[in-house]
Amino acid sequence: MSSSRRNFLKNTTAAAGGLLLPGLAGYASVEALNDSVLTTMNKAKKRKQVFNMCGYAAPEIPVVRIGYVGIGGRGSWAVNRITNIKNVEIKALCDVREAAVKSNQQTLKKAGWPAAKEYYGDNYSWKKLCEQEDLDLIYIATPWEWHVPIAVYAMEHGKHVAVEVPGARTLEECWQLVETSERTKKHCMQLENCCYDFFETLTINMAQQGVLGELIHAEGAYLHPLLDMMFGGKPKNTDDYAGEGAWRWKENQQNGNLYPTHGLGPVAQAMNINRGDKMEYLTSMSSNDFMMEALAEKLAASDAWYKQYTGKRYRGNMNTSVIKTNKGKTIMVQHDVSSPRPYSRIHALSGTKGFVQKFPEPAFIALGHEAVDGNKMKQLEEQYTPELIRHVEQAAKKIGGHGGMDFIMDWRMIDCLRNGLPLDMDVYDLATWCAVTPLSSWSVAHRSNSIDMPDFTGGSWKNNKPVDLTLRGGGNTEIVKQ
Repeated sequence: MSSSRRNFLKNTTAAAGGLLLPGLAGYASVEALNDSVLTTMNKAKKRKQVFNMCGYAAPEIPVVRIGYVGIGGRGSWAVNRITNIKNVEIKALCDVREAAVKSNQQTLKKAGWPAAKEYYGDNYSWKKLCEQEDLDLIYIATPWEWHVPIAVYAMEHGKHVAVEVPGARTLEECWQLVETSERTKKHCMQLENCCYDFFETLTINMAQQGVLGELIHAEGAYLHPLLDMMFGGKPKNTDDYAGEGAWRWKENQQNGNLYPTHGLGPVAQAMNINRGDKMEYLTSMSSNDFMMEALAEKLAASDAWYKQYTGKRYRGNMNTSVIKTNKGKTIMVQHDVSSPRPYSRIHALSGTKGFVQKFPEPAFIALGHEAVDGNKMKQLEEQYTPELIRHVEQAAKKIGGHGGMDFIMDWRMIDCLRNGLPLDMDVYDLATWCAVTPLSSWSVAHRSNSIDMPDFTGGSWKNNKPVDLTLRGGGNTEIVKQ
């Protein structure tokens, strides 16, 4: 880093210290965020890659033995999905609540599976699970702040890791995962289900086959009206989860794009980020908050229990972040979970020969000035739907999980582990996509100044191969319900 760049960051650190800014989930203060940025920029410049996890094929695991940590709503869905895949064993279940563990034992029993070992009642009972010798994979679906501690501990104890989004919240956490994965040679996959949605995989393949020409620009988003559940509800008893608001309102005090991976993941794969191109720098801007603080005050006026949500500085309704890549391409990523608007992930790819977009529905493909007609659309789907999707599509739609993409994600991960194949998403993807959160917060706090994106690959992005959505010699993992 140049001395002028370092002085600029130090000066803006001091300036930011006097600003009245929203709290930063994962950081104690804006100053701490600035220190993190300085540290990670220096680390990115000096660091040498220990081992390249992109394209890494770990030894085959004929029967994948899984331990689940965090089995509330999302984790329970994951347990249920996996019972539809053969050559898998669920060996351990962990949650702070005994009721959650017992409920998932019933899921196994109904599926005809043997009972799993139980861990509950302690915030750190997951350590004993990770130490259990007969496990190959730890599947993490806990609240966000536990993702990295559990993932690191699991890899250090010889387990591969699959972690829900976002895999990390701070730049330090991103580096922790990268360095641990490289050192242990254990996979650390972020469970980004949107990378396996049907239109997204179709258009990723079209981009890789050159149908859209050279990609110029991409857009992704997470626009989801969640205001009503932002502050949750009063728990009825100690086993009542009541967790939606409990974690959402805390996270939404961070003013930036706190949930970028759903929209960013698929377009990053299409643009070969970390695999021929890399994110160079980012700039970000947020609107003011026009709704969250007002709702908290309204709820507290009629029920004192909600006063815990007042007096906070919540993130702006809409955050827009723009990323420039090394090859001169641009990516726009947006986040809004409080405004009353239709759900959207805005999957858009713009190339020199064509354009695709999903959201608002229906999705469309344009190979000129107008969208192709229905017949041409079907022809493109038949020609470019990846082999992977064709292989599991019918089962995925029956089993479900966000329309089937959750099951495709799980099946693909298990098939790759069983056959000793590289995963579609590696630890560098996790770190790069998640780094958008703290760096967007930094940019927002500094009047949308640009900030460099770390190169978590240590320069290997120049030679890493694009994601491959073929079956790659696998595909022999059987599905119980066809």
